[in-house]
Amino acid sequence: MNKLRASLALLLLLVAGRAVGYSGMVVNAATDKPIPGAFVTLGDAVVRTTPDGRFEITGEGTMLGLRAYGYGRSQIPVTQLQSNETLPLAPFTPKALYLSSYGIDSTLLRDSALDLIKKTALNAVVIEVKNSRGMIAFRARIPLASEIGAQKFITIRHVRSLVNDLHKRGIYTIARIVVFKDNALATARPDLAVRTKAGAIWKDRQGISWTDPFQRKVWDYNIDVAVEAAKDGFDEIQFDYVRFPSAKDVVFSRPNTEANRVAAISGFLAEARKRLIPYNVFLSADIFGYVIWNLNDTGIGQSLKDLAQEVDYISPMLYPSTFQYGIPGYRNPVLHPHQIVYLSLRKAEERTGLPPVRFRPWLQAFRDYAFGGRPFGGKEIAAQIDAAQTFGSDGWMLWNPRNAYSVAGLPPKPGVAMNGHAGRRGTQKETSAEPPSRNIAEGTSPPV
Repeated sequence: MNKLRASLALLLLLVAGRAVGYSGMVVNAATDKPIPGAFVTLGDAVVRTTPDGRFEITGEGTMLGLRAYGYGRSQIPVTQLQSNETLPLAPFTPKALYLSSYGIDSTLLRDSALDLIKKTALNAVVIEVKNSRGMIAFRARIPLASEIGAQKFITIRHVRSLVNDLHKRGIYTIARIVVFKDNALATARPDLAVRTKAGAIWKDRQGISWTDPFQRKVWDYNIDVAVEAAKDGFDEIQFDYVRFPSAKDVVFSRPNTEANRVAAISGFLAEARKRLIPYNVFLSADIFGYVIWNLNDTGIGQSLKDLAQEVDYISPMLYPSTFQYGIPGYRNPVLHPHQIVYLSLRKAEERTGLPPVRFRPWLQAFRDYAFGGRPFGGKEIAAQIDAAQTFGSDGWMLWNPRNAYSVAGLPPKPGVAMNGHAGRRGTQKETSAEPPSRNIAEGTSPPV
């Protein structure tokens, strides 16, 4: 009788178009054990499950969203919900490779990546949907994007179909959005750009202009891009270049103090998290490797503890080649890839108090460029992967600026035999000798 009354009350509320309340328990699909701290969303409302996995939520919306650290995500039509229902979430650990906005458009590179995912432990892909020049790879319903010329080069013509196809293959999808390094917006809107002291639009060593992280218009624009990607079905939104340029003698709309920088970066992420609630997506942020070791904001607004409060996953870029000064005890990092990754992650855990599952590192899959240009192949990649897995991170991601990967160093998929490299489509020896520019400071390298 109580269930009948609850169902009737729910029906009346739905008809009236008012907020509706739901309750239940979220459990591990593999073990049936409760999941504490899982996110439950309904429209703009979000709650966390209790230590015994239970939740109560009231909101307006047609889909109840579920997700948790170390798990996938799930969405259930509210019309299918029963009173006090037990809802399962499947454990999932992303192991990803990166594809640029041009790589995903290349049949050769895309098919090579999909073939590699079939053969190895890889099960996820990071797709660049907005690059450092400000170009948005898919057709976004954002007027400002069209006004500034950010839609000139559409490389993902049918983004929703692409995401759906990847999901059918069991592939987790991450949308990489370059935030404040944005030549298109800075050039078209000088009022939103980082300036020189003389008043000109500042450019970094690559000749690319940046937008001012203090400007709310810049925040809103990038979050609009994230919302569009979330609507198109991406599982996770990953913000890169979510920082200030590290150059000296540049001018922003507010005083360039550490407190102001940290507040701006954390504020942007907090606003993004709030606006993304209705889409039940994970949120992550890429950070410099040295941010883990530095006690200040590294001069770029990235404070480890502050970032940890605003995102689901912190993704430190732990490429040994970018540790110009090494880390304590290891002055030549490319000779010690396991230690660089493992000790950096342990330091991050120590400083934040977060469990390992809150971290997912970027790993180096390109030739060294800073310590003699030595090859960086299967042995080094395997060492980094082992370090991340020994630490217990929520997976890992491989970065290669040319999108050229091989089976070398990758764990095989159970039951799949692998022979050497992934054919002519690319091996580790063919990777670029150029550094991945997103990890190089515009001025002096940040000190430890």
